Amino acid sequence: MADPAASHPAPHPALAMLARETALREGPVPHELDGLEVPLDGWCMSGDGESFVFRAATGLGYHYVKGHGVTAERPAGWDPDEDSLIRNGSVYAAIACINGLYPIHASAVAWQGHVHAFTGPSGAGKSTLTAQLTRHGLPLFCDDTLLLDLTRPEAPVCLPGHKRLKLWPDALELTGASATGQIARRFEKFYAEPAGGSIKDVLPLASLTFLEVGEPARIEPLRGAEKLLRLQDDHYTTDLFLAASRADRAARFAQLAALARGLTISRFVRPRDPVRFAMDAALAERHVKGKPPVSPDREPSR
Repeated sequence: MADPAASHPAPHPALAMLARETALREGPVPHELDGLEVPLDGWCMSGDGESFVFRAATGLGYHYVKGHGVTAERPAGWDPDEDSLIRNGSVYAAIACINGLYPIHASAVAWQGHVHAFTGPSGAGKSTLTAQLTRHGLPLFCDDTLLLDLTRPEAPVCLPGHKRLKLWPDALELTGASATGQIARRFEKFYAEPAGGSIKDVLPLASLTFLEVGEPARIEPLRGAEKLLRLQDDHYTTDLFLAASRADRAARFAQLAALARGLTISRFVRPRDPVRFAMDAALAERHVKGKPPVSPDREPSR
C-alpha cells in the first residue's frame, strides 16, 4: 500500500516560522534602536541582528524582536492599506532575514515545478513583465521580493510569496490587467489579479534574469565572475540581510559563489517600447519554457 505521506511531503519549516514570527500585537514602538534614531520611512537593525524597527512618515511604526513577533503602533486615521503594504514589505523582509532567509529584489513565475525570477532596479519592469507572463499560462510565484532558503546555496529553494501583484496605471493598461484596489492612499499604484493565477508551493529556483534597457531585444546567459558580480544587489533587502546575518566578507563571497554556480543567470535586454512589449514578453516566455529564440522581427507562435 502506498504511503499517503509520500504524496504530501511535510511543509517547509520556514512557512510555520514566518507565520509565527509575523504575529501582530498593538503597542508603542521605540524611536531609537541601539541609540540610533530611526529615520522616517526608514529602518534600523540592532547590533545583534535580532531586532528591527521601521517608522513611516504617516506615524505607523513596527518593532520586531526575534521570537516575540511584531509590535505595531498606529496613529489616529491610519491607512489600513499602507499598514498592509509595510508589514508585507519591509517588515516581512526583515523578519525573513533575521531568521536566516535570503530576499532577492525580484518578481517571479512558476513553470513545470521551478521558479523563474526577473530582477533589476526599481522601475525596471519586473512586475509588468511578470503580469504579462501570467497571461501566457505562467502562474505568479511572487512580486517584488523573492525569499530563498540558502541552507544549500548551490540548490536554492524558493518560499511562496504572499505579496500581491502591484502595478502602476501605465502597466495596467499595457498588460490589460484589472486593478483590484489602490495599494495605499499616498501611492498611485494598484493591486492586480494575475491572469494565470498564483502558486503557493515551495519550489527550487531555476533561473534569475536581470532586466536591462537596450537594443536589440535579446536574452544572453551570464557566466563566471559576471554571475557573481550581478548577485551583489544593492537593494534595501540586501542591506537587511547583511545587517541581520553579520556575515564576514569571506562567508558572504562563499555563499554567493555557491549560488552563482548552481543557478542559470541571464540578462534580458529590451527597448522598453510599449509597441514592442508583447513581442518582448513572448521572448521572455520562450526563455522560461526553455524554447529557442526566434527572429526578433516577428512574434513567435505558441
